[in-house]
Amino acid sequence: MASKASSSISQALKRYIKKPWEVAGPCADPEYKNALPKATEYRIRCPATSLQKPIVPTSDPETIFDIKYYARDQRRNRPPIRRTVLKKADVEKMMKENTFDVNDFPKVYLTAKFEEDENAMLIWLTSPSSELNSPSIAQTIPAPSTPHRSTPEQL
Repeated sequence: MASKASSSISQALKRYIKKPWEVAGPCADPEYKNALPKATEYRIRCPATSLQKPIVPTSDPETIFDIKYYARDQRRNRPPIRRTVLKKADVEKMMKENTFDVNDFPKVYLTAKFEEDENAMLIWLTSPSSELNSPSIAQTIPAPSTPHRSTPEQL
């Protein structure tokens, strides 16, 4: 029993403690220095700590930590949009009160009249301009000739 216990202890020690010639690699050299820094050398200053004391841009204590967007949104400070609901009776009353004039509506932009003729496509009859009403400027556009059609005998 004692031999079994001593052999198991010796095997466990052999697993962790090795002779220098059994260790391979750079750490077998007596001048080897461990490259891993100590815990005190690794991170002297925590990344979350600031080097200077932070300057808070506002002195209002209730708005310093207010991270809600809608509280800071200036577009929400506008007055509400006024809406008017019109009923049919109101519209009829307003239409009876209104009187419309010819000048209230836009002017007609097409006032020239055209008439087709046998030999011409268009004849200019009237125009709003006094220059175009003269007979010398009245224009006639000849009708296009019929396209030439070839018969099978001509080909």
